[in-house]
Amino acid sequence: MLNQIILGVIQGVFEWIPVSSEGILALAGQLMIKDFNIIDIALFLHLGTLFAVLIYFKEDWKKILTLKDIVLLRFLTISTIVSLIVAFPIYGLIRNVVIGGGLLMIMGFALLLTAYFYKKGKRLRVGPDKLALITGFFQGLSVIPGLSRSGATIFGLSLSKDDPSEILKTSYLMSVPVVLASSCYILLKNPLIINNWPSLVFSFLIGLTSLHFLLTISKRVNLFKFIIFFGLACLLGGLIELI
Repeated sequence: MLNQIILGVIQGVFEWIPVSSEGILALAGQLMIKDFNIIDIALFLHLGTLFAVLIYFKEDWKKILTLKDIVLLRFLTISTIVSLIVAFPIYGLIRNVVIGGGLLMIMGFALLLTAYFYKKGKRLRVGPDKLALITGFFQGLSVIPGLSRSGATIFGLSLSKDDPSEILKTSYLMSVPVVLASSCYILLKNPLIINNWPSLVFSFLIGLTSLHFLLTISKRVNLFKFIIFFGLACLLGGLIELI
């Protein structure tokens, strides 16, 4: 039980920042969980933080599901389709390894480069459909254990003109369809994984709290500082994983 609680807390804390909760869970799970594939456990625990996103952004989901926000619905539809097309073949190839440390560092350098161009007033702005394609592609790549989903999507969304809190919100809304799809797949493949429900509960509770904390902070910083922070976090996370 204690091991399951620890894994749930890890997921709840690290899901929102670009240090790869999946990679950290996979590494921790090697020591704590023996009965299930560690990557399956990592993907399953994303279901807890999915519930946190659903509840925290319930008003946004109401608008999406009632077709009152067609722009966001279109964005999520395009990005989700692209993510699933990219993710499932990769998952089948690398499900037993953690190889994303180097990719996470590359993502960190990319974010710092984005911050540099932003500071110079040379931001590359793309249309909403192209942005959905780009961000969906990066989200699909994040199925690689060690490559942060939040870091990948924040990098893609930094090409937009949104402020930090909107970028974070869109990034986290994007997680819901793909996490739901992957969780259903994991549950169908191995229904007994539901025995890890204590981890799920704690990933939800801790995830809801840490999500509110991070979004509150994001409203107090400008985009340049925001991208710098996430870029450095990616570099640090990737370095730790490689060591």
